[in-house]
Amino acid sequence: MISENLKHDIAVSVTRALQEDIGTGDVSAELIPPNRRLKAEVICRQEAVICGTYWVDQVFHQIDPDLKTRWHAEDGDEVVSDQLLFTVTGSARSILTGERSALNFLQTLSATATSSRYYANLVKHTDIKLLDTRKTIPGLRLAQKYAVTCGGCHNHRMGLFDAYLIKENHILACGSIRAAVSAAKKMQPDLTVEVEVENLEEFHQAVAAQADIIMLDNFSIEDMRAAVSGINHNIKLEASGGISGEAELIAIAETGVDYVSMGALTKHCRAVDLSMRFRELD
Repeated sequence: MISENLKHDIAVSVTRALQEDIGTGDVSAELIPPNRRLKAEVICRQEAVICGTYWVDQVFHQIDPDLKTRWHAEDGDEVVSDQLLFTVTGSARSILTGERSALNFLQTLSATATSSRYYANLVKHTDIKLLDTRKTIPGLRLAQKYAVTCGGCHNHRMGLFDAYLIKENHILACGSIRAAVSAAKKMQPDLTVEVEVENLEEFHQAVAAQADIIMLDNFSIEDMRAAVSGINHNIKLEASGGISGEAELIAIAETGVDYVSMGALTKHCRAVDLSMRFRELD
């Protein structure tokens, strides 16, 4: 079940997508007789993790409430090449007008879910949680973060408003790690306070300041292990920065840090290959 906030975001995103695509009207669809009714099948042409069903349904609903979609896969399902994902039945004009917007959402969000599942499977033998970042497609943050969870990974902060992430320039402007953490806890005591550190000296400062989470930025594996051994259980550790491949990710996960944040979950995705084909109604 998706949240009310996400439902609203889906409706807004779909409205915007349809406005930019349809503009003053779909001139090509007008070539088709208005009473022509067909069924369209959407096939996935590769192995993938599906995500975006709510967006597809919303596209066709906004275009024509009489269109009927029937799904053969749910968000989070793994599918194989040439598998039928869904059918949509009704006005041929309406189906064609919504086709590209619907498939754009489905191919993009399925790509994010597929990427997330791939990375989650690499470290499933550990207790680590893989986190997304704010490196998302503008206007589709909630959508991509939902897709990340469908793939088996987890969400970091949603934006600049729901958690503190104190970085180098924040520390410089505040005067010290301790001063920045203290100010954060006084201003918004209910928010999580995370501090990014670049070496073990800064790490110990963040521990002394009682940050909730300490982000180990570009730490070596050896220094990560040292941080893990020197931490108490009230502070969580997150590794981040420059993770170059599978072997490095696995090595980081096996150090015992709590989280790894990866921009790759949302920004290194390749659209899933989908196709739509028409069938006569039975």
